[in-house]
Amino acid sequence: MNFTKWLAGACIFFSTSLVIATAETTRDRAVTFTEGAQQNSETAFITAAELKAKLEKNEPVTIIDVRGSSSMLASDSKIKGAVYVKLRRLKYRLGFPPLKDVPKNREVVTYCACPNDESSVMAAKTLRETGFTRVRVLKGGWVVWKKSKGQVEPMTRG
Repeated sequence: MNFTKWLAGACIFFSTSLVIATAETTRDRAVTFTEGAQQNSETAFITAAELKAKLEKNEPVTIIDVRGSSSMLASDSKIKGAVYVKLRRLKYRLGFPPLKDVPKNREVVTYCACPNDESSVMAAKTLRETGFTRVRVLKGGWVVWKKSKGQVEPMTRG
């Protein structure tokens, strides 16, 4: 009888723990979703046509490519003049050329190959947090850029 009571108590304990853990996970997801919505409301976007026009006029704009590794391996090109940076290394790379030399008031455009520009939005947030004042995300990223026949150049590997 003692073992049965212990087993029942253990089951109740683990069930309660599972309910609490599930509730906390759901709450954390809700917070993340809310933060994401706020993040998107702060994000300024630029269209492929607008960026193409800036490049054609040789306007000063720094373009940062934050595509994931699989997208990079599947491609042999990037937007002309873009600097490739892994998103998780962006803040670190801002301390080194060529990004170290970019004025904080220069227009900076980020792009990725994500369906909803997630990586670009996160990169833009990082740039704003480090003092950049004119940061925009290329709406539709690499996919839209290719469809619009925007200027590209070969990727340098190595």
